[in-house]
Amino acid sequence: MYRWASDLYPICRSITGKGINETLRYIKAILPELQIHKEPTGAKAFDWTIPEEWEINDAFIANDKGDRIVDFKKHNLHIVGYSTAIDETLDFAKLDSRLYSLPELPDAIPYVTSYYQKDWGFCLTHNQRLELRKEPDKKYRVYIDARHFAGHLTYGELLIKGKSEKEIFLSAYICHPSMANNELSSPVVATALARYLQEAPRRYTYRIVFIPETIGSIVYLSKNLKTLKEKMAAGFALSCVGDDRCYSYLSSRYANTLADRIAVHTLKQIAPDFKQYSFLNRGSDERQYCAPGVDLPVCSIMRSKFGEYPEYHTSLDDMAFISPSGLEGGFNAVKSCIEIAEANYVYKNTVLCEPQMSKRNLYPTISMKGSANGAKILMDFLAYADGTNDLIGIAEILGVCAIDLIETANALEKAGLIEKNDDL
Repeated sequence: MYRWASDLYPICRSITGKGINETLRYIKAILPELQIHKEPTGAKAFDWTIPEEWEINDAFIANDKGDRIVDFKKHNLHIVGYSTAIDETLDFAKLDSRLYSLPELPDAIPYVTSYYQKDWGFCLTHNQRLELRKEPDKKYRVYIDARHFAGHLTYGELLIKGKSEKEIFLSAYICHPSMANNELSSPVVATALARYLQEAPRRYTYRIVFIPETIGSIVYLSKNLKTLKEKMAAGFALSCVGDDRCYSYLSSRYANTLADRIAVHTLKQIAPDFKQYSFLNRGSDERQYCAPGVDLPVCSIMRSKFGEYPEYHTSLDDMAFISPSGLEGGFNAVKSCIEIAEANYVYKNTVLCEPQMSKRNLYPTISMKGSANGAKILMDFLAYADGTNDLIGIAEILGVCAIDLIETANALEKAGLIEKNDDL
């Protein structure tokens, strides 16, 4: 995953254009079944209209000697996203009004965009900006080789068929330029999860999308909402899943879906100190998936939450900010959610009172102090397998991880002591 992210890091992505296309081609080389969809400029998606496509080839600010002092080719965050073309010489006062920097992070280049209002600008470190302010009488050439044109918004979709038509949904965004945790962690983790899911038959069908944030999810919902509402059992929006600092969860609008139950239970087991956020702290595609009238069972799983770490939306969110272990942790958290979803049946006893366990080789035949401890989990499971509790519910009552109960449930079912409701 880290190698994939390293390969994708230099690409200048935006909500449309070459960067998204190149990123999707890379993912498709790993996942050949990925379907690429294009929606044209001007198409309506609920209250939104797909904007013109944006293409940028070069951009810089040069001093009177022709030296590039701010250069898009050195870091693609130097340009305000969706900037219009320009080739002019400006005095510093006029130029300074088009510059963006972060006084609180003087060595970071900020990420700034202007998707829906045509404008232009450059981003730079605040230290660079202070150096320019030392010579306010100088003039500078500003050059942006960019164009806006009627094109397409592009996204990827992968459907992995399971035994049921009911679906688990995974969403990752692919629209930010060179940022590692905020951008690349979610698509590379989603790609790794897709390969894992393809390894064996699954109970659920899995729908995985790689989309531009906000406009992409809105477009996708406008094309697929009826299907999603009919088929989605649970969904997880992946964001910022590559660092080593913490685990985070952001709920659906009312925090009452199967996805919420799975995510909270999983994170309590693997990271008891995980940070929990309500829908009031939303900021990514969960805004669209959980919007009134859409109301899909989707929550967000993250490491450090977007907007909550100082490197967010800056050049400091680089390949050194994420790590192979951080990505592996994000992968394992969602993989655990999937494993729990796959095994989350409602269980019901098939016998009245306690069954005789010894004749089924499930209980020691000689009773002595401590000899039954290993089998207690079987009896505890049976005590709550009354047809009202699913695997997560029983695990929560017993205070154990649902994954650790899967083998228990399988043994009891094999012995004919419980039956499971597979009505999805």
